[in-house]
Amino acid sequence: MKILVNIFHPDLSQSTVNRRWLEELKQHPELTFNIVYEHYPDWQIDVEREQQLLLAHDRIVFQHPFYWYSTPPLMKKWLDDVLAFGWAYGPEGTKLAGKEWVSAISTGGPTEAYQAGGYNHYSMSELLKPLQQTANLTSMIFLPAFVKHGVVIAAKEEIDQSASDYLAHILDPGLNPQIKLSKLLSEMEDEGIKLES
Repeated sequence: MKILVNIFHPDLSQSTVNRRWLEELKQHPELTFNIVYEHYPDWQIDVEREQQLLLAHDRIVFQHPFYWYSTPPLMKKWLDDVLAFGWAYGPEGTKLAGKEWVSAISTGGPTEAYQAGGYNHYSMSELLKPLQQTANLTSMIFLPAFVKHGVVIAAKEEIDQSASDYLAHILDPGLNPQIKLSKLLSEMEDEGIKLES
């Protein structure tokens, strides 16, 4: 499985978590990472380059801080430009069909803020629905997100652990529920367990 990590952070030099995550990625040459803000300081996205990167990989990771319950602005423009009608969706827009989407997100607020009754009122799963629907529209498989909450007050050890956890998350083939289910059914069959009808 070929993995592309698109990193959308406006200034990695000012980021504690996203910079540390990138350091972890760089230790693994089998991963491809694309630092989008560095490639396009003028915001003039090379759509063909970006589309070719997507085509060459099976799992696409979108790493970014959570900005106003959404993406950084260049990521929104990237989605608008790169996921073009007739290429990613619409008639004959099937180029991304079957590819996997993984969101990797850092938030300033703590975990308990992102739930019913918390001060953000909604879970991350609910807040990520627009990205999930983008994946659905482009026939991609939206996989469980990796989220690191509370980065504003996170200690170095916690950030280091999150980098290790992040890498394990995006490398996990079982992250895809279809693969996980297939493996479970195979194990059940090997043990002679039958599903009741």
